[in-house]
Amino acid sequence: MPTETNTPLLNEDDLRQIARWAAACAERALPLFEAKAADDTRPRAALSAIATFAQGGGRTSALRKLAWAAGQSAREVGDPAASAAARAAMAAAGSAYTHPIATPHQVNHILGPAAYAARAAALAAVDPAGILEAEIRWAISQASPEVRQIVQRMPARAPSNGQFHALLYRLDTALRA
Repeated sequence: MPTETNTPLLNEDDLRQIARWAAACAERALPLFEAKAADDTRPRAALSAIATFAQGGGRTSALRKLAWAAGQSAREVGDPAASAAARAAMAAAGSAYTHPIATPHQVNHILGPAAYAARAAALAAVDPAGILEAEIRWAISQASPEVRQIVQRMPARAPSNGQFHALLYRLDTALRA
């Protein structure tokens, strides 16, 4: 009788693939945060740390702390676009901790940095709808085949209420196409 092997849903290489894409998406929004809080280096430090992880660095407690610190920056900045940009950095740094559990919630950890970055750009724009569309298209175009395959292994998101959840759903759907 053949035995089944339990292949983990996500391995460290998968997390590094996710981290590369997440960091690229969040990096686009970082200037929106820095324009409002030039002295607050926490989101930049979080992006630097996730870039190090993506290139082979360790998944350390320092990386997790930097993600939480970027989240604190988002709560403190007082500007919606800058807050969304800091959340993109937080989510990117946190992407290294995506759990190998097949739930839509875990898909949010993969898609969150791109959605927050697009939201930040739209909140700062004169033409929010046009910028949002352009940022979402850019994020989709930057997703590697590996990132797309990782998303496809996860359960698909269902449509849900709210603009942010609509962004997550749109990214999820596009990356599965």
